[in-house]
Amino acid sequence: MASFTTQIKDEITKIETNRLESLSELCAYIMFTDRSNEEKISLFIENASVARRMFNLLKRLYGVNIRLTIRTQKKFKMKTIYILEVSEKCDLIWSDVIDMAHNILNYSDEERISFLKGAFLECGSINDPKKNKYHLEFLLDKEEYAKLINQLLIGFSFSSKILKRDKGYMVYIKASEEISDFIKMLGAINALFYYEDIRIYRDHKNMVNRLNNCEQANVEKSMRTCLEQIDNIHYLQDNDLLSLIDEKTQLVIDYRLKYPETTMNELAQIISLETDYKITKSGVNHHFRKIKELVTRHRDSKIKND
Repeated sequence: MASFTTQIKDEITKIETNRLESLSELCAYIMFTDRSNEEKISLFIENASVARRMFNLLKRLYGVNIRLTIRTQKKFKMKTIYILEVSEKCDLIWSDVIDMAHNILNYSDEERISFLKGAFLECGSINDPKKNKYHLEFLLDKEEYAKLINQLLIGFSFSSKILKRDKGYMVYIKASEEISDFIKMLGAINALFYYEDIRIYRDHKNMVNRLNNCEQANVEKSMRTCLEQIDNIHYLQDNDLLSLIDEKTQLVIDYRLKYPETTMNELAQIISLETDYKITKSGVNHHFRKIKELVTRHRDSKIKND
């Protein structure tokens, strides 16, 4: 099964572009490949759609003869490598690449997007949203290349960052919304729909988990409160302090002992329904604060006397 990055690349290679956009895309791809030199441009490509795209762009823009070699590599895993080699008009092609590298920041939005598209086709990848982490990256050989890609991304309001690695540099984006915007900017609409479907599902699942955690936390907090209230009531009973309690507070105590696991809101509703005393959650809480204060004072006085 093709990776998510492969699906994106397959899709964007089928997008029609005008001459300037095509030039930006091709120049970016050549610029970031590490097999080319001034005398010969050599593109080693693992994706058939990308190889076809670069072949067509070279033909359309420069009319050069292209030597195509197809190799099958069996190391670790079977894969096909498409090698495009151009030995004519290399000076013209490199002149365009260098000019593009120096001036792309001043070009139109469409040309800068096409440049990023070419860079992504050569050295970019995006994690499948089904995986644990959202991640978009460009792997580049030179720091100046990383800074250029980073500047282009920041120019489109992406919060990208540069990371130095053992071999080269990585420009990356972690925010799921920004990765979605990047896929949209590339024009990979089918990949965007897939990405958004998974992202919405994951966000919904995370929200449900957060709500469940909050609900569980509230239940645990409510149980701790109930236990504390019952402990205070038992303290009053054990120390013959119930005579100091007014009639309404005594009523609340009776109902707490009768319904030990109810929340204060539920306890207030039960008391209001079963007696003539209409009380709210805050009213119930007020009575238990009085009980707690009485227990605290009595304990403090015992400590002092001891």
